[in-house]
Amino acid sequence: MHALKKNRPLRRIVLASAATVSGMVMLLTLKPHASPELATAGTKSPTVSSSSAPSSGSGTAGGGGSSKSVTKTVTGDTVQTRWGPVQVRVTIRSGKLTEVTAVSYPQDNPRDQEISSYALPQLRREALAAQSAQIDAVSGATYTSTGYKQSLQSALDSAGL
Repeated sequence: MHALKKNRPLRRIVLASAATVSGMVMLLTLKPHASPELATAGTKSPTVSSSSAPSSGSGTAGGGGSSKSVTKTVTGDTVQTRWGPVQVRVTIRSGKLTEVTAVSYPQDNPRDQEISSYALPQLRREALAAQSAQIDAVSGATYTSTGYKQSLQSALDSAGL
């Protein structure tokens, strides 16, 4: 006879209760990395620093002087993601994006570190190639990619690009 037949209702009740408890325990163990307070915290305003450096080149006889290239370093907003904050710093030289660095990114546990180690270099390459924040998200790092793009866009906006 089958174990869940109607002549054994107590067995059916015990099995259903055990399955329910097991399911609840599994659901309660799945929790986000960031606390709700962290996810709703405000962001810092972007910071900008700039410097002028003489360009490498000789002056011409008729020109009378050397031109300067302006280098600007801008840090974007901190974007709170489900797995932690993401913040990007950009360097702009003569109106061109020359460097993108992730200042803050999820790294609280080994899985975060693994995701960031392959996603951040890809996002950096795409940003430098596109010269904008219009880049594709990295598969498997959707939250980090979204935060990266938002912080990158705020840095570019602050830099005037």
